[in-house]
Amino acid sequence: MTKIPVTREILIVGNPDELSHRAAEEFVLLADVAIRAKGFFTVALSGGSTPRGLYLQLASDTYREQVTWPHVHLFWGDERCVPPDHPESNYHMVCEALINRVPIPKENIYRIPAEQEDRARAAMEYEQALRTFFHLKAGAFPRFDLILLGMGDDGHTASLFPFTTALDETDRLVLANYVEKLGVYRLTFSVPTLNQAREVIFLISGTSKASVLREVLEGDYQPKRLPSQLIQPVNGRLWFIADLSAASKLKSYE
Repeated sequence: MTKIPVTREILIVGNPDELSHRAAEEFVLLADVAIRAKGFFTVALSGGSTPRGLYLQLASDTYREQVTWPHVHLFWGDERCVPPDHPESNYHMVCEALINRVPIPKENIYRIPAEQEDRARAAMEYEQALRTFFHLKAGAFPRFDLILLGMGDDGHTASLFPFTTALDETDRLVLANYVEKLGVYRLTFSVPTLNQAREVIFLISGTSKASVLREVLEGDYQPKRLPSQLIQPVNGRLWFIADLSAASKLKSYE
C-alpha cells in the first residue's frame, strides 16, 4: 500500500526527562488556550511509563500551579480489563502519578469501567459518557483538545493492536478489542475518535522503540501491521515527541 501523506511534526529531545518537560509545557499551553477560549480543557490520557513521566511533571512544583485544574476534564484513550485499583490499570497509574497530587474535582474524571465482565457493555457505557459530555448528535465523534498516545514495539497505539478487528471500526467511539496474542480484551477509543482530536501527541522513548518508530514514520504504509500509522487527525495537529534513543534509527535525523 502507498503511504498516505499526513502533516506531522517530529521533535527529538535528549532523554526521557526532557521529553516529559516538553510534553508538560505543551499540556500547559493547550490547557490555557482551551480554557480561555471555551472554559474547559478535555484530554484523553495514555498508560505506559513514558506518559507517566509527563504526569509526574504536571504534578510537580514546576507545573502544577500553571494549570487551572478545576477546568480540566480527564478521559482515557484505552484501558486494561482490570479493577481501578489494579497495578496494571491505566487509571490507577494516573491516580498515583497525577490525580492524587493536583486539585482536580472528582466529577472531572471519567474513567473507563473496565472491571465489568461484559466488555461490550463497558465500552457502550463509556461511549455514552462521551456522547453525553460532548453533547454529540447521532453519528458524530467527540473533539478532544488533546489526546496523548504511546506506541508499542509492535506498532500498536491505545489498544489498537496489529491485525485486530478494532482497526476496521468506523462508527463506534469506544469498543472492546480482543487481542489474540495477549489472550485478553482491551477497551479502546476507535480510530475515528482518535482522529477527531485537535491535537494528538505520541510520546516515545527508549531504544526498544527505535525500529518501529522508523517503520511507522518512514516505512511503507501498512496500517494493519502498524496501527499507529492510522492516526492521522482530519483537522488537527499530529506530533511525535521522541528521545534520542527512540529516534536513533530515523533516516531524517541521522
